[in-house]
Amino acid sequence: MDGVNLSGDRPITLAILAMGGQGGGVLADWVVAMAEREGWVAQTTSVPGVAQRTGATIYYVELIRPRGNSLPVLSLMPVPGDVDVVVAAELMEAGRAIQRGLVTPERTVMVASTHRALTVPEKASPGDGTIDGRPVLEAMRFASRKLIAADMQALAEANGSVISASLFGALASSGALPFSRDAFETTIREGGVGVTASLAAFDAGFKAEVRTAEVPAPASGAILGGTAAERARLASLLERIEKDFPAEARDMVRHGIARLVDYQDLDYAAEYLDHVARLAALEPSLAAEAARQVAVAMAYDDVIRVADLKTRSARLARVRREVGVREDQVLDATEFMHPRVAEICGTLPARWGKRVERSPVLSGLLKGWFEKPRRVRTTRLWGFLQLYIVAGMRPWRRKLLRHEREADFLRNWLDLVASESSRDPALALELLRCRRLVKGYSDTHARGESKFARVTGALPLLAGREDAAAWLRRLREAALADEAGKALDGALATLATLETAA
Repeated sequence: MDGVNLSGDRPITLAILAMGGQGGGVLADWVVAMAEREGWVAQTTSVPGVAQRTGATIYYVELIRPRGNSLPVLSLMPVPGDVDVVVAAELMEAGRAIQRGLVTPERTVMVASTHRALTVPEKASPGDGTIDGRPVLEAMRFASRKLIAADMQALAEANGSVISASLFGALASSGALPFSRDAFETTIREGGVGVTASLAAFDAGFKAEVRTAEVPAPASGAILGGTAAERARLASLLERIEKDFPAEARDMVRHGIARLVDYQDLDYAAEYLDHVARLAALEPSLAAEAARQVAVAMAYDDVIRVADLKTRSARLARVRREVGVREDQVLDATEFMHPRVAEICGTLPARWGKRVERSPVLSGLLKGWFEKPRRVRTTRLWGFLQLYIVAGMRPWRRKLLRHEREADFLRNWLDLVASESSRDPALALELLRCRRLVKGYSDTHARGESKFARVTGALPLLAGREDAAAWLRRLREAALADEAGKALDGALATLATLETAA
């Protein structure tokens, strides 16, 4: 290195946090290409994440003006407290950047998308493991010198592009880099791939402003279509809401009706009203929660429902939109399925299903024929027809084994709630909420029912206690805390100890 001077100028440092498929590498390459075209020296490195949502890849870029024959010394990794710009392609990745110390109030400009891609722990939680994003947004406001935060994913999808383009636009508008908007747009054009859509998403990102994360309003629950007779029947059900339910529960009941008409039919929705009205008459304070939990319980997940949802045109349109399929492109979708004998028996008439379950020979034959991983290509005729035929079993659902068992479970659960409603309304309310423990199908459903049985089985230990509702809530939360049920074991052991001591 004789005759070469080392420059002491400070570079502009930029960290990009993105998950697989979000174009973080493309965004970093755009920044480097733009800087080099403008006569700067640029360097990019990356540190891969562990997996899709256990950690994003960090792309690190440094830019510096050349000075004569001086050779810039550029770093390979971002240093906490020394990053000028942080770009986060998802809300929780913005939070991770703050935790790592990459964002500082006196230095860092932050560009972030406020949309969510759930992490592995969020998805794996037996309960609602979704993390509230509002504290992260507040931390972003506090930790950064300047913040641009909006749903960059939605802006990109609305323009038929990917999130890297809208983030690039937001980066341009931030003023954090010493390049004109034209320089940014020229970089996209020179890339030569999806130029029109990328420029449209870039413009949307450029115009984005800081927006507060909002909880989306619930759907209206409107039900469209049907014959004149069906619309008249629906009108009578909706009129019944005004007579039989307290005002604070009516909106939830309407949503429940909409859900169950979509799931089954108007008769099923009328049955739902009967269940909820029974509890509302016993204890009006239970009506709203009963409307919510009974609707979820009656719209249980079975193979008919799964097949129905996977063959809907709206679902295919959503997939096309999410992966950015253009009109001149063909989408091919493969569904991964692993049916068990229990699911197959559940789709048989109740008497047949029980007979097959009791027969080792018949169960063994079904296991050999069906119980293996399958790949069903629903964008091909045969694959689509397989699921479409299963979805077409909906009119016969209430004659099948799975429905008989769900109906028995529902009746026993609501009888239990009704029996406690007069003695301890607060305990009855917590019993309603225990339905959260049961969800999904296959092994997930079986584990949920087991936990429900263990939690509600503790009711004799709670009889006569003033804190019975609080204890049942504690047991439910423990059951939702982990899949193995260790927290529930501990809570039940503690309760048993208190009972013994008393």
